Amino acid sequence: MSNAAIYLHPNAFDTTGKALLGRHSAGESFLRGFLRHGEVDRFHLWNASNAPQANLEALVDRVAPDRAHPIRWLGPFARNALDDPGVMYRPDSALDQEAWLRLPIGRRTYALCGVTHTTASATVMRILSNLLVAPLEPYDALICTSAAVRAAVEVQLDMMRDYLKAEFGERTRPELMRTTIPLGVNAAEFTPDPTQRAAWRARLGIADDAVVALYVGRFDVRAKMNPGLMALALERAARRASRPIVWLNSGWFEPADGAAAFHDQVRALCPSVRYLHVDGRPADTRFSIWAAGDFFISFSDNIQETFGLTPVEAMAAGLPCVVSDWNGYKDTVRHGVDGFRVPTLAPRPGFGGDLAYWFANNWLNYENYVGATAQSVAVDLAEAETAILALVDDEDRRRTMGAAAARQARQVFDWAAVIPQYQALWAEQDARRRAAAPDTRPRIIPHAPDPYTLFGGYPTRHQQKTDVVTLVPGMDWTLAQARLAGPLAAYARLNRPTLEEVERVIGRLATDGPTVALDLLQHFPGPRRNFVERGLIWLARHDVISIRPAA
Repeated sequence: MSNAAIYLHPNAFDTTGKALLGRHSAGESFLRGFLRHGEVDRFHLWNASNAPQANLEALVDRVAPDRAHPIRWLGPFARNALDDPGVMYRPDSALDQEAWLRLPIGRRTYALCGVTHTTASATVMRILSNLLVAPLEPYDALICTSAAVRAAVEVQLDMMRDYLKAEFGERTRPELMRTTIPLGVNAAEFTPDPTQRAAWRARLGIADDAVVALYVGRFDVRAKMNPGLMALALERAARRASRPIVWLNSGWFEPADGAAAFHDQVRALCPSVRYLHVDGRPADTRFSIWAAGDFFISFSDNIQETFGLTPVEAMAAGLPCVVSDWNGYKDTVRHGVDGFRVPTLAPRPGFGGDLAYWFANNWLNYENYVGATAQSVAVDLAEAETAILALVDDEDRRRTMGAAAARQARQVFDWAAVIPQYQALWAEQDARRRAAAPDTRPRIIPHAPDPYTLFGGYPTRHQQKTDVVTLVPGMDWTLAQARLAGPLAAYARLNRPTLEEVERVIGRLATDGPTVALDLLQHFPGPRRNFVERGLIWLARHDVISIRPAA
C-alpha cells in the first residue's frame, strides 16, 4: 500500500457550513474513512488553502477523533515537500491547474491524483478538456466515481483529442491514468437504531401501519432533481397500496424563504400520500433519520449528479431502494436485489446542441442549463409504481432486500473496502513516477511567465551582477529604516530582503565603499542571494543606494 498527501482545503471536507452540498458530505466521509482505515505510518495533510492551522486541526479532530496514526502537517508553500510521500491527492478534478503549478519544481517531484464530482459545470468541462494539454504525466490519475461519469469523461477527452488532431496533427504524448473507484461510506454510522426509529415516528406522528418512503438530499428542482417525479409515482402507488404511504423528505431548500411554496407544490402532486419534511442538515438528523424509513426513494434526473451517495447511505442503513436508473445509481443499487432501478429516457446524442451553445455563451447559467437538460429526462412512472407497490405491500421483501443492501454497503462501499483501492492506485502512481526517465524539459509555465521576462522590453536596462552598488551620501541605517518603513515603500512585501539583510547591505557599503554587486552578495547565504539582489533595486528606488553599470 502507498500513501498520499491530502490537499486539505476546508471547503472540500467541512459539512458544518451554511451550504451543504454532496461534495462536502463525500469529502468528509472520505477523510474520516482514510484517517480510520489508511494503512500508513503517518498521515500527510497539506494546508493548501493557508487556513489557520488551529481551524484545520479542529476539523480533523471533529471528523476523525479516533484516527490511528500521527499527522504530518505541510505548510501552504510546501510543494517541494510533497516528494514525501510522492503522491498528492486533491479532492476535485482540477489536475490541470496542479500540473502547471508542479512544473517549476519538477514533474517527477510527486504524482497527482484527483476525483470527479459534478462534471457538468463550465469550469469542470474546461478542466477535463485541459487534461490533454496540461503537463500531466502517465503516473498522474483521475478517479472516476462511477462507470457513467467515466464514460462522460472519456467522451469529453475524445472530443478534445479530435480537436487537437485536426489542429496540430496526431497526438502521441501519454495521458494521465483514469480509473473507476466508487465513493464510500462509513457504514457503521448508518446502522439503524430501533430507539431512533421510534423517536422519529413519534415526533412526526407516523402511524404504526404506515410505510415510510424516505428521501434525503438537497431540494432544488433545477440543480438537483425534480421531486415532482417521485410525487407522481408515489401518488400512483398510494391509490393501489394496501397500507398508507408517508413520504418523509429530509433535506434543505435554498433560499429558505422559498421552501414553503416548494413543499406546497410537491405536496399537491401526491394528495393520497402524507407528505412530511425535516431539515436534513444537522449532523444528528443526517445520521439518524434513516431509522425512520421503510424504503429509500430518489429519482435523480440531472446531469450534475455523477455518483449519488445517498442510495449507498440508505443501503448501509438497511433500506431497500427505489431509484432512477441514472448515472452512478447504476453502480450501486442492484435491481431486484437491493431494491429497484426505474428505467429512464433521454434524447439521443446530438439533440442538445442548442443547450450547449446557450450555456457556452452564458445565455444560460449553470442551474438553468442543467435544469433545462433535465426537463427532457423522463422516469418510467408505471415501472416506478410497480416497484413502490412491491415494497409497500410486502414487508418480507422489504426486509430481505434491506438486508442484502446492508451487506453490499459493508462489503463493497464501506471505506474499509474502498480506501485500499485508493492506496493501491497511489502505490502504482508512485512506482510509475519513480520509474519515469529524468525530466529535462523546461520548467516554465507559459501562461504565468516571469514578469521581468515577459515585460523585458519595458526598462532602459537590466540589473547585472557586475553593476556597482554605492551608498547614497549621508545615508545610514537609521535614516534608511525610517524611509523603508513608510507606507510608500513598505507595500508589496512579498519576498523582499529582511530588515536585517538591508542593515547588512548598508553596513557593508559603509565599510567597503562602492562594491560590485556579485561581491556584495557573497555576504549572504546562497538561498537568499537572488532575493537580496532583486531587493537592491528596491533600495535604489527609495534613494538608499545607487546602482550603476561597471565602467
